[in-house]
Amino acid sequence: MLTRKQQELLLFIHERMKESGVPPSFDEMKDALDLASKSGIHRLITALEERGFIRRLPNRARALEVIKLPEAYASSQQQPRRGFSPSVIEGSLGKAPAAAPPKPTPVADNTSVSVPVMGRIAAGVPISAIQNNTHDITVPLDMIGNGEHYALEVKGDSMIEAGIFDGDTVIIRNGNTANPGDIIVALVDDEEATLKRFRRKGASIALEAANPAYETRIFGPDRVKIQGKLVGLIRRYH
Repeated sequence: MLTRKQQELLLFIHERMKESGVPPSFDEMKDALDLASKSGIHRLITALEERGFIRRLPNRARALEVIKLPEAYASSQQQPRRGFSPSVIEGSLGKAPAAAPPKPTPVADNTSVSVPVMGRIAAGVPISAIQNNTHDITVPLDMIGNGEHYALEVKGDSMIEAGIFDGDTVIIRNGNTANPGDIIVALVDDEEATLKRFRRKGASIALEAANPAYETRIFGPDRVKIQGKLVGLIRRYH
């Protein structure tokens, strides 16, 4: 699944190459997507390459090759309308919530509650989270405490040294504040959701992995929105 900006960039590159046979420059990409700097384009290009949609050709300036297109576009050959909702967590977790996440529902034994699973969260390269409530899970009441909670399925291995593994389900207390050291759901540039440890670096925000294979990512405070913090974890053994 691609984010809105990733898909817009991929289709822009594809259409430009169809027209002229030459990929657009980074400045042209930046202007087309209305981004403030080329660093955002570098990040989107890297994400598209990691997901297998494009390939950078070595030893050639501005050399990009589109390997595949999103299935919906490839089947219709009509560019999707601009402005569709980005694939990030909905409800009170995004910048313009349509509705709050469903509240936990008490279970008959009064020792547990039903919590909505709102999709997937990246513990690795940021991905978009699935938009809607996919199903519910039952968790002990003493795991969550007060407040609104939701659950996310973890994809990736960047938090393994914090005991969070690919395939785990994390329980998140909904909120927009955190203390340094908290593990949070972070929404980066209103596009990508990731699970990382929250740190401050001066006026900037650092999203720190718990795996030495991943670098700490530093962002300006206006680029990161806190969507909640980790309060529990569920693991299934097969």
